[in-house]
Amino acid sequence: MTDKKPRWLLTQNTDMRRQGIYNWSIPAWAGTLPDGRNYNTCPSAGICAPLCYARQGAYRFPGVKARHEANLMMVLDDLPGWEAQMTAELQHKRYQGRWVRCHDAGDFFSREYTDAWMRVMRAAPGVKFYAYTKSVSLFREAVEPDPPENFKWVYSLGGREDHLVDVTIERHVDIFPDEESLAEAGYASRGTASEGCLVSVLGPQKVGIAANNIKHLKKKQGPHRWSDLQRAQDERRRGPGKQFESGRP
Repeated sequence: MTDKKPRWLLTQNTDMRRQGIYNWSIPAWAGTLPDGRNYNTCPSAGICAPLCYARQGAYRFPGVKARHEANLMMVLDDLPGWEAQMTAELQHKRYQGRWVRCHDAGDFFSREYTDAWMRVMRAAPGVKFYAYTKSVSLFREAVEPDPPENFKWVYSLGGREDHLVDVTIERHVDIFPDEESLAEAGYASRGTASEGCLVSVLGPQKVGIAANNIKHLKKKQGPHRWSDLQRAQDERRRGPGKQFESGRP
């Protein structure tokens, strides 16, 4: 790990800057760090992995990729140091009353890392945090019993733990082919990222994102929603007659 640490751990991309949101990013899904270590920051990823926006476009630029990898190496090599620096940074006045998105790319990939985030949040009561996550079983154990008051999250479908989400009552987001199909399914639209990422955690319980608002997705996804693609993959892997029990009616 490099000894040189960035002045600010939290950054803003163009869309988030418009909304006054700060974010923390690590590499999405699986790969190899510059020192040769393999990683998987999205252990519950399913059909989302090849479709993920955070593995496309600007996220592949060398400078962006290097920053995300450096962030991950800091967490892996010195989690207490990362926690201390993040906690200290969030005391700055520029974050007070603002939102921080955990993981513009990547996810909560371990219990230790998740616990560290929960302590960071509790140490910064003047800051609001939110996250999309597919780590459902981890959140059941590590977050749901006693979540920080300033943290909101939404379960994001398209992962291997979709079957653990009760979509009739739990806040979640699904990716649809277009705005028409999500409306027909009874989902509220999040719109584009620049229009309102916070809709997913502050708006209705069921939120949809239209693939035709995300350049690379429309052709790859086809006419299906992510939860349907994931269910089909789960059923293929389990074999005929052995289906997951799902919260979806």
